[in-house]
Order: sequence, then structure tokens, then C-alpha cells
Amino acid sequence: MRRVLVVALLAAALAFAAWRWFERARTPVAPGAAPADTASAGVKAVRLHFGSADGDTLVVETRELPDAPDVHRRVAALVAELDRGPLERGVAVLPPGTAAVHVYLDDAGLLTLDLSGAFVRGFRGGSRAEWLAVASLVRTLGDNVPEAKRILLVSSGVALPTLGGHVPLDRPLDPAEWP
Repeated sequence: MRRVLVVALLAAALAFAAWRWFERARTPVAPGAAPADTASAGVKAVRLHFGSADGDTLVVETRELPDAPDVHRRVAALVAELDRGPLERGVAVLPPGTAAVHVYLDDAGLLTLDLSGAFVRGFRGGSRAEWLAVASLVRTLGDNVPEAKRILLVSSGVALPTLGGHVPLDRPLDPAEWP
């Protein structure tokens, strides 16, 4: 009796598996539908600005990043790479943990970048460190987000008069004015 039950269960399982296999083979594929090809996902070369080893100026590092479909994702990826730091030469100049929280781009080309609280809380430095941090952001965004004509930096939704007391941030910054 037990052997008959095992054979019946095995036959039922095989019949169910065969039915599923035939059903899948009969299911039509939608016209034009193709499997996702992650290997062909677009990448784009970007220019990131980090501090020079001597802390006097910025140095450029080129990296390949996935091509993001919208401004928010592009800017968030750029800020994340700046926070990650250089892979070649140079030094990171953003306070650790700096991230893009919100990004707004208006029709006139004003990009408002709302940075995480770490940008303000983690800043330690004088006038040169402040200039390097702001210049790193402004130059990186200016080079990689051509639709951004001016950049306004805020943190945690609050306007910043300055980061460390030396560079005014209460007005939009023009990337062309940051050599």
C-alpha cells in the first residue's frame, strides 16, 4: 500500500512538472520584448575634482559611471564619488558622509543641491579647506551637468550662509567663476 502511494505521488509530481514545462513553452513572448541586457547598460566618463596632495588646488580624475537617466541620480552619483575619494592621486575634500539628499533643477538652469547634514557637521578646516570643498562640488557639477548654469548649496533643507565662515554660499555659484 505504501509503495502504491509513493508511486502515485511521484507520478503526480512528474505530471505537474511536465504540465508547467509545456505551459511555459506555449506562452507567447510579447513582440519586441527582449530580455534585459545589463552588459550594455550605458556608462559615461565623468570628471571629478579632488584636492591636490599639497592642498593648494584641485586635480581632475576621470572615472566611468553608469549613465543615469535623470539629474537627481547623476548628481547623487557624482557626490557619492567625491565622498568616496580619489582612486589615483589627490585627496578627498568633502566631509565624510556627504551625500546628495535632494536635487532641483529649474528652467533657468539653477541647480539646488541639498546635501546631507554630514557636509556641515563634518567640516573641519580653514579658508583653504572650505574653498577646496566648495570648488570640488561646483567644478565637478559644472563639468558633468551641462544644464546646470548656477549651483546653490544647501544642507538638510536649510540655506547655508557659508560652510566655514570664508566662502559665501547664500547665493548661487557660477561654475565658470571657479577656476
